[in-house]
Amino acid sequence: MTLLRVRTWSVALALLACSAGAQAESAAAADAPRITLEITSREALPGRYGKVGRYEKLTGVVHGEVDPRDARNALIQDLALARTNARGMVEYASEFVMLKPQDMRRASGTLRYDAPNRGNILTMVDPVRTPGDAVFFERGMVMLYAAWQGDVPKSSPQRLTLTVPVAYHPDGSSITGSYRTELVPEANAAAMPLPGGAFNNSMLPYAPVELDTTRPGQTLTRRVNEGDPREPIAAGDWAFARCSAAEPFPGTPDPASICLRGGFDPRYLYELVYTAKDPKVMGVGLAALRDVVSFFRDARTDGAGHANPLAGHIRHAIAEGTSQSGNAMKTFMHLGFNQSLGGGRVFDGIYAQVAARLANFNTRFAVAGSGGGLRTDHTAFGHMAPRAFDPDYVDGLTGRKGGLMTRCAATGTCPKFFLGLSGTEFWQLQGGPALSDASGTRDLQQPDEVRIYYYASSQHGGPGGTENVRFRPAQDVYPGGTAVQFNDTFRALFVALEDWVRAGTPPPPSQIPRIADGTLVAPEALRWPTMRGLSWPDAAGRPVPIPAFEYRGWINRMSVLDFGPAFRAQDESGIATRLPPLDTGRRYAMRVPQVDPHTGLARAGIHSVEARAPLGTSIEFNYVARPGIEDLSNLRGSFIPFHATEAARKAAGDTRPSLESLYGSQQGYVRAVRKAASELVAERFLLPRDAERLVEEAEKRQILP
Repeated sequence: MTLLRVRTWSVALALLACSAGAQAESAAAADAPRITLEITSREALPGRYGKVGRYEKLTGVVHGEVDPRDARNALIQDLALARTNARGMVEYASEFVMLKPQDMRRASGTLRYDAPNRGNILTMVDPVRTPGDAVFFERGMVMLYAAWQGDVPKSSPQRLTLTVPVAYHPDGSSITGSYRTELVPEANAAAMPLPGGAFNNSMLPYAPVELDTTRPGQTLTRRVNEGDPREPIAAGDWAFARCSAAEPFPGTPDPASICLRGGFDPRYLYELVYTAKDPKVMGVGLAALRDVVSFFRDARTDGAGHANPLAGHIRHAIAEGTSQSGNAMKTFMHLGFNQSLGGGRVFDGIYAQVAARLANFNTRFAVAGSGGGLRTDHTAFGHMAPRAFDPDYVDGLTGRKGGLMTRCAATGTCPKFFLGLSGTEFWQLQGGPALSDASGTRDLQQPDEVRIYYYASSQHGGPGGTENVRFRPAQDVYPGGTAVQFNDTFRALFVALEDWVRAGTPPPPSQIPRIADGTLVAPEALRWPTMRGLSWPDAAGRPVPIPAFEYRGWINRMSVLDFGPAFRAQDESGIATRLPPLDTGRRYAMRVPQVDPHTGLARAGIHSVEARAPLGTSIEFNYVARPGIEDLSNLRGSFIPFHATEAARKAAGDTRPSLESLYGSQQGYVRAVRKAASELVAERFLLPRDAERLVEEAEKRQILP
């Protein structure tokens, strides 16, 4: 890697919609927000990719400004309370990585933005590690990864961070308010770090106003399950402090840690409420994303005449976000930020992958990385805004009108939108309301710009393959992980989205379960086969009996929550003054994909090769094994293999087919995989090179003598 001399671009963002030769008035340019681009390194990437040739990697920081007087930024919570520079602008800094052709004349004209997940690049396009990713290089895309989340710690060089301002009262004093989090120990622990939640250590905490736990507004409680009564923990039995076996309670004072007398017990869910100070203006990340992408997409030069490294070569921009960052991309569109300062679209296409909710980064004391499940973070922010895309949608429980595309429809800036859903989104992340009305009796009509793809019998992380299934009997009831994966499907569908954006080629139709045909049903309507009499290796490689499958019907329900009068639920914005929130008792009907009664695999959706030529039943959820805890394993499914022979199946009383009955022989299995792969290529859910790889893997996998 070679370091470059820092080079700076300053561009008036108000000029982005202008043509290359247009000149703005100097006074207007002086008043417009500016971007400064700092490139700190450039390195050549290995390999050549067809006519595009070689790629290079640029790393750096984008320093930008947001104008708090601009009406297009008015929705950003507390922006007016952020400190400004001499030009009256609010400043931010976003770290970025870019992969681009060395010769931009060979680029395709498509900028692909991949939103980091809690600062981590989840989908780095890497043909060396994942050969199928070469398609994106061969197509000449530019890949951009830029930070959007303002509470990510710089815990590793690879993590991308966004610096956002803190909000203060006009007199410069600290803003304070109630803050709530959950502490979820996985083992006995003397102390737990803040901020807590399902994804602890991936966010910077908000400091308490004071460390005195006896002050009003500071409480710690515990309970086993979400619905159990909270048991107060005496103020003298916990402290804002670090402690350990060597340094017992009360430990050393620390505003970022909670020390508990006797330690935290993994049988309990702990809830902490305290008075915090100095909220970050997290919503600046919305404007930063809008303006950074607009700069790389549209700007030719800066005020000094230096060229944008992509200048004149980008005609389309497509965003992708996975899980939390997919929720962020939905939020970005929902809150109207897909309209650039120049009036056009920021993104022509968006792919929100395994993203059932919205993200919480436009509230006071926002925690953009929070999660949510059956037991933990059940009442976290992120699931009160509408799930429906229809601009005219009316929520049957609240009466609120408007969907995710209401604002972009009003400005003519809606992107072509793909939503990808694994099975976990239905069971744990409350995805059903994206497909059905509040009562669960009617399928929602999707706008023409929207496609929804359900990856049948898959889990949230989607690694797939029996080699990725892990049996941890102390943690999960069944072997953890599904054999079904959707990574290859995503790759093919992203190509379809680019073709839709660039050439107008219609993508495959939505593949979803529906109420109308009986494939989207209430959880109690599922009809499972009998699955019993097998074993699976544990972490040490020892075979462990798999318990007979017992369906418990547990699902993460979804109620209308009341966070107080200053919270705007429709936008997941504002100030939450009621913590924990009030459960109003009004519940949305949750619907899940129906399964095949013979195999236990989902009936609707996109069936990958692993689902069309299955080796067992991939189940979209798993249960926590710890006694007394009613919860789904966090974001994990399960896998129960088929018996190899008919004799073994019958002896166990398993009603599913055996491998012998399905394939007859090893050659029969390979033929089934080849047929499934060929069908998926024809349906545009699999790229040819990935199909070839899957067949080769099947030839090496010995399942029958």
